[in-house]
Order: sequence, then C-alpha cells, then structure tokens
Amino acid sequence: MPSSLPTRLKTNPLAAVLVALALGLAAPVASADNLADIQKLIKSGQYPQALEKTDAYIASKPRDAQGRFMKGLILTEMNRPADAVAVFTKLTEDYPELPEPYNNLAVLYAQQKQYEKARTALEMAIRTHPAYAVAYENLGDVYAKLASQAYDKALQLDSSNAAAQGKLSLIRDLVSTNTRPGGKPATVAAATAAKPAEPVKPAAVEPAKPAAEPLKPAATVVPVAPAAVTPVKTAEAPKAAEKPVEKPAAPAKAADAGEAEAVNAVQGWAAAWSKKDVKGYLAHYAPDFQTPNGMPRKAWEAERQQRIEKPGKIQVSVDDVKVAIAGDKATVKFRQNYKSATLNSSAGKTLVLIRVGGKWLIQQERVG
Repeated sequence: MPSSLPTRLKTNPLAAVLVALALGLAAPVASADNLADIQKLIKSGQYPQALEKTDAYIASKPRDAQGRFMKGLILTEMNRPADAVAVFTKLTEDYPELPEPYNNLAVLYAQQKQYEKARTALEMAIRTHPAYAVAYENLGDVYAKLASQAYDKALQLDSSNAAAQGKLSLIRDLVSTNTRPGGKPATVAAATAAKPAEPVKPAAVEPAKPAAEPLKPAATVVPVAPAAVTPVKTAEAPKAAEKPVEKPAAPAKAADAGEAEAVNAVQGWAAAWSKKDVKGYLAHYAPDFQTPNGMPRKAWEAERQQRIEKPGKIQVSVDDVKVAIAGDKATVKFRQNYKSATLNSSAGKTLVLIRVGGKWLIQQERVG
C-alpha cells in the first residue's frame, strides 16, 4: 500500500495508486469499480473530484482501510499535509498491524523536517512488519538527516572542526545520490525533481515487487492438514555368507518423526492463533525467542495479545511446508495465509524451532 506524495520524490501518482489498490482487503465488485474510478481521476490530476468520490465511498464504508488510505494519498497530492497526517494517524490507531500508514506519516513528517517523529513512525512500521525494506531505507535516510543536523551544529560551535566538516560532506553526498543519475534508480519518474533535500520515499512504488509490499490481494485460504509421514524404506544390503548386514532404517524413521513433529508444532501454532488462544499461541515460543528489534519479551507478548484479541474472527493456515533438521534445530519454511474481517494476506515465512523439554518451540520468526 504505497503512497504518492508531493515532496518531489521518486514517485508517480498513478503507479502509487495502482499499488495502493493491492491492499488486500476483500471488496465487492462495485467497491472495486468505485476505487478504479477514483484512480482514474487521480491519474488525470482531478484531485477535488477524486476527493469527493472518496468521501462518498468512505461514507458508505467508514471502516474501509483501503478507501481511507486513498484519501490520505489524495490529500497529500492536494498539498494538505495536516489533513493527510490526520488520516494516516487515525489509520495507525484503527489498524496498527498495517505498516504503510506509519511509513507515509514518516514521509510527511520528513517534509516538515520533523525527523524525530519520522524516525518513530518508521520504527513502528518496521516493528509491525520486520521485512518492510522501504521502511528500513527510509529510516536510513532519516538518520542521515539527523546526522547532518548534528554535524551542522558541531560546526556552528567549532568552525575549525575538520573531521565534522568531512563527515558532513559525506552525509550530504550520500543523501544527494538519491536524486542524481547514477544513484539508486527510481522505479518511476519524479513528478518534479526540484527538492533533493528530502530523500525519504513513500511506501513501495514498484508493484512488480511484492516483497516490498507485504499486503497482497486476497488469496484463497485452504487449511492444510499436517503432512503425512511415510517411513523411508531402505533396501536390504546383500547378506554375507556368515553374517547379515544391519539395515539403516531406524535413523531415517527418526528423521521423519522429527520432521512430522516440527510440522505439527507449526500447525498447532497456527491453530492457536486462529482460535485466538493467546496463552496457547505464546506457549509455542521458546524462552530465548528473538523478539523483533530486540523488544522486551513482556512488551512483545502484550502487543501480540492486543492484536490477537481484537474483535472479529481470524483464520491462519500454512501450506507448502518444508522442514530441514540439524540436530536439535529445525528450520521450517512455508506460506502463511492470514484472513480477518479487514485483511487478507499471503506471504512466505520461516520459523526456526529448537527442542525444549521434548517439544519444538519457536526461537526465531521472520518473513520470507
């Protein structure tokens, strides 16, 4: 769910809206047609008309995150940053699991040189979705601006500080490469290339790369039963005249059993999540689980509980499960399908499990 922002950044309004429509919220055909009409108005630069249609759409669907997000895009294009900030802020409150509104807030804050607010918003985007590459890049740019301000201050206090002057030059050169040929290429042309001082980009602007946009269109969710375990049969070695050769079947069976247990552990984790059984869900995590961005364990658990216990049903299933076991550690890769009243998504996921007390527990969790 990217945005198109009037900061003369590396973006194109049409491309941004096209990806915004890939929010992944199931919508009737009539709603999709309404959003398509709004998109055409934005493409042609008819922002007042687009805003009018968007307001009408939201009036009929006040909880629709997609329509509200699009309103934030339009307000930004109309150079109404305060109104756009209000829209994106309310989205973060109502849908804290979505990283894109946080990212777009950061872009708006960066335009206003409120870099600390931009940093906080980007850190929230990353906490919500640890594999959100655009947010990481934007955070790097924000840190570069904060560093530039610090070096400027150092030179104001001591103009002879050659080290600070050199570092400031490096930072400015780093930031400026975002808008010069030869730097990182933009996926689409900028609306205007007049303001290279704000390199922070809006949410993902390249619809061809779903990795930068984790929220995909709704996918058919088909719960998958635990993988059937078929013992590996090892052919008997030819028998010697006096002494038969022992068959190595037992180790193969042990490996199969370990894989089946790991798959069952992941299925149990998904089932507890679907049942909104917070206690059962958290019980699948190892004592040394590596929380996102080093969050305190209690804070992470409280955040997970708050999200899981939100009103409404959820359904989580996994498919295309692959297991690799090395001793007491199992790496399980699969596709996670998530469905709720407001969000459908499907993304690759990896869990690293360890044996604790005879059970497989999650030590690491990452997207991809």
